[in-house]
Amino acid sequence: MGYRLEVDMSEMDELWVEKHRPRSVGDIQGQPSVVSRLHAYAKNGTFPHLMLAGPPGTGKTTAAMALTRDIYGEEFRENLLEMNASDERKLESIRSKVKNFARTAPYGNAPFKIIFLDEADALTNDAQGALRRIMEQHAATCRFILSCNYSSKIIEPIQSRCAVFRFRPLANNQVEEQIKNIAKKENVTLDEDACQAIVRVSLGDLRKAITALQVAAAVNNNITRDLIYETTATAPPEVLHQYIMACKEDGFHAARRRLKEILNNFGLAGTDFINQLHRALYDIDFLSEPAKLELTRMMAEIDFRLVEGGGEQLQLDSLTANISSIL
Repeated sequence: MGYRLEVDMSEMDELWVEKHRPRSVGDIQGQPSVVSRLHAYAKNGTFPHLMLAGPPGTGKTTAAMALTRDIYGEEFRENLLEMNASDERKLESIRSKVKNFARTAPYGNAPFKIIFLDEADALTNDAQGALRRIMEQHAATCRFILSCNYSSKIIEPIQSRCAVFRFRPLANNQVEEQIKNIAKKENVTLDEDACQAIVRVSLGDLRKAITALQVAAAVNNNITRDLIYETTATAPPEVLHQYIMACKEDGFHAARRRLKEILNNFGLAGTDFINQLHRALYDIDFLSEPAKLELTRMMAEIDFRLVEGGGEQLQLDSLTANISSIL
């Protein structure tokens, strides 16, 4: 390892996530089926209520803001109310803020106003009930764009009023292309295996990938694989494989020492370690299919205990002991 994580704050003045955010629907990479439909809405200058659903970092907020900008131009904020529903999730916020904005006439020659509710799945059921009524009453002068991680948490009457767009985690090659493009624009030297490490760490979340690139670039302009794993608090797959091998061949005490080294070197919490070990498990060739199934079941049990408040050291020792006894 050996990198000193002294981050130059001047490098962090502007977030690359915002700096390189697409400004138009046509600039959005990935999600081709979603982009083509949104592009048609932008071209026509109108759209129904929309629901954008999918995991974090897949482009929901970007798509909403790009569509708004395409319809209104650079003065789009005059006709936009942007709210994070997880901050203002109660009935009163919907009744006051949203209703007051929806009942006023659009600014200029705009055909309607837009209300963008980010993380709408955090709204209480009462707030969603009030929102449903407002969507009904002001459909002529106002359009709603709701974004959420779980569409199942939105009540059916709201879902039926919206055109639903489902965002998927970005494919590895799409994340790789974007990361290389941003590194080139920012004059950063990115090793090929460092790029693959970012792709592995991000799990299809482009925002996470860009943030990992920026944090590493603030430490060293020449970004290596080791630097990516160190700055993202992620253990490389070969280190996790060595832990499993220690459980298999060296016994409990040696495996326990290796576990402590991994936690200390990479600054991992217990749940982080288990999640990363779970992802690495399926690339380990020397484990049989039944062994992988048994280890997965065991990791799920330990993860549940940690989330419920079990002592971290004891639970991880229990995991190591169980793996050693199975293998």
